[in-house]
Amino acid sequence: MQLNRSLFLRSYSRSVKRLQYRYFHFLSALNHWGSRRITKAGGLVMAGVVTTGVLGLDTTRTMAYQGFSLLAFLLLAAILSGLFFRVPYSIRRVLPRFATVGQPLTYPLCVRHQGSRTQDGLMLLDDMADPRPSFEEFADSSYTLPYRDDNWWERWVGYERWRAMIDAKQMARIEPHVLPRMAHDTECDIRATLTPLRRGYLRFTGATLAKPDLFGLFNSLITEDAPGSLLVLPKRYPVPTLALPGTRMHHLGGVPLASSVGDSEEFVSLREYRSGDPLRRLHWASWAKTGTPYVKEFQAEFFVRHALILDTVQPVSNIVFEEAVSVAASFASTLSTQESLLDLLFVGTQAYCLTAGRGVGQVEHLLEVLACVQPGVNQSIESLHPLVNQRADSLTGCICILLDWDEARQNLVRRLHVLGIPTLVFVVTDGADDVPLSPGPMASTPERLCQLYVGKIAEGLANV
Repeated sequence: MQLNRSLFLRSYSRSVKRLQYRYFHFLSALNHWGSRRITKAGGLVMAGVVTTGVLGLDTTRTMAYQGFSLLAFLLLAAILSGLFFRVPYSIRRVLPRFATVGQPLTYPLCVRHQGSRTQDGLMLLDDMADPRPSFEEFADSSYTLPYRDDNWWERWVGYERWRAMIDAKQMARIEPHVLPRMAHDTECDIRATLTPLRRGYLRFTGATLAKPDLFGLFNSLITEDAPGSLLVLPKRYPVPTLALPGTRMHHLGGVPLASSVGDSEEFVSLREYRSGDPLRRLHWASWAKTGTPYVKEFQAEFFVRHALILDTVQPVSNIVFEEAVSVAASFASTLSTQESLLDLLFVGTQAYCLTAGRGVGQVEHLLEVLACVQPGVNQSIESLHPLVNQRADSLTGCICILLDWDEARQNLVRRLHVLGIPTLVFVVTDGADDVPLSPGPMASTPERLCQLYVGKIAEGLANV
């Protein structure tokens, strides 16, 4: 009986959420349609229609109904005139490969007018992918608002949560572009500007031409497919030069095998065979040519190798997680990798390790990965322990960027200390309770434990 009641409540709750989703989905579509179709002047006229319509209900006591008739006629004429707007055109958009959160980006757009009439007053609107969440995303109870919401009505209705989910998927802000007068079969080159708001892939679906009616109340729209995409990298903060403790370590196999498995070393030269040399190092081609056995000589490689651990497990809030990714990107792009290696360790669907530096990989690749990394909701920070153990003998130092300072994360830092790896720890918090962290395993070196507050990340990094 209790099971049936639980199933009924779960089914009822999902049905209510589906109704909410359809209503919010329609409301967002209507708002998007109105924001593009109705101009500011058109909004004033619509407000006037409603006001005069209410005041003019009693035609024997007021003349407001005359204003209602005039304004309603203007609005209706503006809407009907847009039904006959047809302009064939094509668009070519040239996008760069990367952009960065918060930094305005300018890119070229070429619009070709293929109609028979000269057009004036056209406006170009770049169309991005629909930011509205799917029903499964909306029904996911694990999503929390990026701010504290004490309004019980909003929590019950869920519209603020809907708006927050849309804002979280709104990738960029693009201003409309007014096109010059265009004659038949002419091209217009403009420079469009967008400001990325979120990291990840920014996808374009098309472009829309808008033209206001004679009264400037209503925009007629024509949309052309023009897909495109670019990758928005995380925001990066200035990071001071860090003198991480530790010395250069020996890497068996040299630089080419510093991030893979094998026994070969860095080749240096050939020399004559000596008793006791391993047969696998014989250089058969030289022996066949000279009649004297030669062996290959290798040189051991000593260089610096750092680990950058990003905590992605069950973040307190999305804002804290995004700031942690930005801090990781700041260190990844700042640490010199010309004479060193950098391992990026994080937990996704599993534990991952990516290496850059000394020809093994590019820092840009690490930034691409950080641009797409997502929180590991059902993962554990203990998943990183095997990766840390595997690389302990070759690591010079480690930078940990954590989302919390609980027992599991302290155990990770404690493990690094047991392995003898010098560690610098950053804990990103929302600053709700301004309470200093307990040093825990960092008690012997408390200066290497830094607490970074959301909204004051740059100041915190500058004081490191």
